[in-house]
Amino acid sequence: MGYKVAVVGATGNVGREMLSILAERKFPVDEVIALASKRSVGTEISFGEDVVLKVQDLETFDFTGVDIALSSPGASVSKVFAPRAAAAGCVVIDNTSHFRMDPDVPLVVPEVNPDAVAGYKKRGIIANPNCSTIQMVVALKPLHVAFGIKRVVVSSYQSVSGGGKDAMDELFNQTRGIYMNDPFTKTQKKFTKQIAFNVIPHIDVFMDDGATKEEWKMTVETAKILDPDIQVHANCCRVPVFIGHAEYVNIETVKPITDESARKVLKAAEGISIVDMRENGGYVTPVECAGEDNVFVSRIRVDQTVKNGLSFWCVADNLRKGAALNAVQIAEVLIRDHLKK
Repeated sequence: MGYKVAVVGATGNVGREMLSILAERKFPVDEVIALASKRSVGTEISFGEDVVLKVQDLETFDFTGVDIALSSPGASVSKVFAPRAAAAGCVVIDNTSHFRMDPDVPLVVPEVNPDAVAGYKKRGIIANPNCSTIQMVVALKPLHVAFGIKRVVVSSYQSVSGGGKDAMDELFNQTRGIYMNDPFTKTQKKFTKQIAFNVIPHIDVFMDDGATKEEWKMTVETAKILDPDIQVHANCCRVPVFIGHAEYVNIETVKPITDESARKVLKAAEGISIVDMRENGGYVTPVECAGEDNVFVSRIRVDQTVKNGLSFWCVADNLRKGAALNAVQIAEVLIRDHLKK
């Protein structure tokens, strides 16, 4: 017997990816429902190779009888619909930022803290972390277990797809406009500066201490998911890449750590692929990780400037592991351990 699953925000980048991954991983569904705003009602969306779903109206949909909702409609929409769906008995796995720091809502990365899924019983909601946090904590978890991480300094290089379809369109149109010398396609709407052939050290709003909210998210989410005693300093940039986030991560550990000992630990960890050859091209870039499920770690090396220091490079597909795949993996833990039929 399968499950009745709703995908909320089904017409967006992440929603479409959720549908694709549910089919790829053969999630045990009896019925899948695609939900979005009124303007998308009737739109046809593929589920697997042979099934076409017609989008229904989220505002009027009755969640009674739905087992799980995978949600990525935007924080303001989730704020309204998620409690309504949970009240109807549906477990909501929400990809937006709204519930992440709610103390009664678990924030889950299955490779890191799968036991936290049990906390869904408080509110009927599980939060998916920020995309940049997800890939980092997947890499940090085995190192923390083996060596004890005290401090993390991370610099992220995040693709425009993290800002949605409009952000991807802006990069495309600006690039075309520069080549075609068309001033009308060079303007910024989604970003504060030109993104084509540029790097913008600014993601989300600025906070009182000078950090952006994206940087704050990486700090507080790591504390909630992994360990509140780990100190995290984040620097987040938007780069002219369509899909795939990259991060340079520097850690300080309690126990002695070497590149070889770290490599051995990471190789044995779930959800991580090591590509670390000290030669031209012996590393993974965002272009190569697009469409892949794992977090790829490269450039592992000792930091000689501090005691027990290590640096590494990690990349992941932000639409898959950074959003849709992580949500589906949470659903898999949920049905394995809590919603067995």
